[in-house]
Amino acid sequence: MFKDRFEAGERLAERLEKMGPFEKPIVLALPRGGVPVAYRVAKRLHAPLDVIIVRKLGAPFNEEFAIGALVEGEPERIVLNEEAVYRLGVGKEYLDRVVAKEREELHRRQKMYRGEENPIEHLSGRTVILIDDGIATGYTMKAALAAIREQHPAQIVVAVPVAPPDTLSEMERLADEVVVLETPEPFWAVGAHYERFDQTSDEEVIDLLKKGKERTEE
Repeated sequence: MFKDRFEAGERLAERLEKMGPFEKPIVLALPRGGVPVAYRVAKRLHAPLDVIIVRKLGAPFNEEFAIGALVEGEPERIVLNEEAVYRLGVGKEYLDRVVAKEREELHRRQKMYRGEENPIEHLSGRTVILIDDGIATGYTMKAALAAIREQHPAQIVVAVPVAPPDTLSEMERLADEVVVLETPEPFWAVGAHYERFDQTSDEEVIDLLKKGKERTEE
């Protein structure tokens, strides 16, 4: 159990610090909840902090259940849970509609968080430490990993405070290293493992990214 995302980030940073030093590390967070966690990690590792924006594609009648994810990049990438799409009978019309909706939100966040810059175009030869506040289905993380891998980083490290055991083998296949502090079973939801799990605001994301940038420029 973690007090909040910042405390989870401190504990994650302690584990990662013992694994280093890393080759030209950059910390990428999945916003919004991953940013407070990643901020503490970036601070401890003296690494730049940025975000990689991924939007969950929710199922019909249950938007919390992921049938896939949309991740920024050139071009943007869609990763689908083919089994869920088939089982739920999700048609092309629904998929096109939900992708269009999430693409609009993805572009809004890109502009708000960092303007025209795109950090995933500058990852070649670097160690990318990819962070979220936890993993549930893993589809947003998988989409981010696919986009990052195409940029030929030296190493990809997935680091999260909490995740269900059955997602770890898939993460280990897609990343070079996986760091998870807690793997409870049964696993109910990421938020169940935090005493405080308030929604992270856009303003908080912008503030933490600004602080992270100022620190690396000092």
